[in-house]
Amino acid sequence: MPRMLDVSDEVRAEIGDEEANRLLAGDNAPGSYDCTSCRTPGDSEHERTSTVLFIGDETAVLAFAHATCLPSQVVQVTEEQLQGAVRSISGDSADMAPNQVAPEQAVLGVTSGLVLIAGELHPALVVEPTSPIARPGSVGIGDDFLPLLIEQGFMPLSELSEVPPVQHGWSVLLAMGQLHAVLQPSANGGQPVAWWQAHQPLQVTEGWRAAANKHQQVLMFAAPVGSIGRQPREDLLRDALDKAAANGKLVGAAMPLAGT
Repeated sequence: MPRMLDVSDEVRAEIGDEEANRLLAGDNAPGSYDCTSCRTPGDSEHERTSTVLFIGDETAVLAFAHATCLPSQVVQVTEEQLQGAVRSISGDSADMAPNQVAPEQAVLGVTSGLVLIAGELHPALVVEPTSPIARPGSVGIGDDFLPLLIEQGFMPLSELSEVPPVQHGWSVLLAMGQLHAVLQPSANGGQPVAWWQAHQPLQVTEGWRAAANKHQQVLMFAAPVGSIGRQPREDLLRDALDKAAANGKLVGAAMPLAGT
């Protein structure tokens, strides 16, 4: 049965016409899938579905997303990120005991907003994962998201009374007025790599962009899953940040702005 698939020209160019046509005919496409963006179930027989091709240094993985979440596109990622995604997609459980459950692959939710600190508005990104972040190699179900960031140099915040220290080597990539990525230093000292990368560039407000250009830096705040939530207004976002800080569940850093 033909699927309601979108295969963009750039995806077709990578996978070839033959494979693209097989997908569109329903030969190789899944009926049901977990959306690579929102992680909820989708059905390519009954709703428009995008093909998303993740390409690493040596590997490529074809994933699927609701067309309302993502357009069909090619996404460049690091090989390490891609191998992690492959493990989560395939449910790699070879090293796990029979009763252990593979943890869900967490997705980092990123919200932009203006935050008032010491009487001045600063552009901010608020990062909250969709599920607990375990330390690499661990088999527990604890949440090590904040400890891992503190080890990277992020500062625990008990209140938002002053701008957090600059996180050297990290930066926020803004291009064509849109948010593309948060970059971190490469382990081997080469070009910075993406710590977080937007599936598609995120729109930011004119006020946010103006504040970013004025300060030439962006504040990043991070909290464990369930601490902030999706807040529809900046005043509610600020209230959630203040509450997370008071509860000892907020870290932050200032990062130079890369791009315009």
